[in-house]
Amino acid sequence: MQYQTPQRTIAGYALVAFSILTWGCTFISTKILLNAFSPAEILFIRFLIAYVSLWILAPRSLKLQTGTGSPPRIKQELYFAGAGFFAITLYQFLENIALSYTQASNVCVIASTAPIFTAIAVRLCLKKSPQAKPVNLRFILGFICAMVGISLISFSGKTQLQLNPAGDLLAFCGAVVWAGYSVLITKVNDLNLPPLESTRRIFFYALLTMLPAVVFSELTGQRGAGADFASSFALSMRRFADMQNIAHFVFLGVGASALTYSAWALAGKYLGIVKTSLFIYVIPVITVIAAAVFLNERITLMSAAGTLLTIIGLFVSG
Repeated sequence: MQYQTPQRTIAGYALVAFSILTWGCTFISTKILLNAFSPAEILFIRFLIAYVSLWILAPRSLKLQTGTGSPPRIKQELYFAGAGFFAITLYQFLENIALSYTQASNVCVIASTAPIFTAIAVRLCLKKSPQAKPVNLRFILGFICAMVGISLISFSGKTQLQLNPAGDLLAFCGAVVWAGYSVLITKVNDLNLPPLESTRRIFFYALLTMLPAVVFSELTGQRGAGADFASSFALSMRRFADMQNIAHFVFLGVGASALTYSAWALAGKYLGIVKTSLFIYVIPVITVIAAAVFLNERITLMSAAGTLLTIIGLFVSG
């Protein structure tokens, strides 16, 4: 992590705020697109748009570090490949599959445990890094407070908690996988390469690793309502004649992928990846507010209390 300055700190908080505000609203676009596309299609098209848009925003080839003290080229490429596989391919597929076995509220709560695993992973894997700080009592208390708050948000309006071991375990694995990405993106940040080009390289490997899973998903007929994706993976262009679909894909691809992943990585560089990951606690809060604004969903007293506890937990941990 580079030398910290007030300017970097302010920029880091602005970048992470942009990321969580955007990610908290992605469910709206995804929910609408599921009427015409399968989850696998949405995932692949979203990151394909992100990859292309990053070439437009930064039309320069990424030049890896060379010279004395630089990691070998193959090692640098493995950092990018690992980050793409963990953060996008594996994480997204684990969450999507988890949602087919368990309730969305369960996934939301379990996925929000990622910060604690990130702190542990950084401590274990980056022992010599200034980011490898001990998981102290304050961090644990903040984590507990945030988890109680997120649980209140997620289970608001439900009369009983339903545990589904298979789905819950997959969601748990997703949280651990995100911690792995956090370690790898720290390694990428240490290379001091341009953020847009670095994110583009990560997306390249993500597309490469997700393609077999996407093709398998389509060939086995796991398609969403309204999807008519051919077994040859030939896109049905009529679905792209709907401007609403195009707008949501642009939002997911450019705003919620190309820009947010770049912003998140840069925030991790300025604030430290452990502190940055704490803001994952706030994503369910953003989701509740966005659902109230755009989908006219009611904010209950329980979800309001959960929002307050989540924010308190964030400040205590940070």
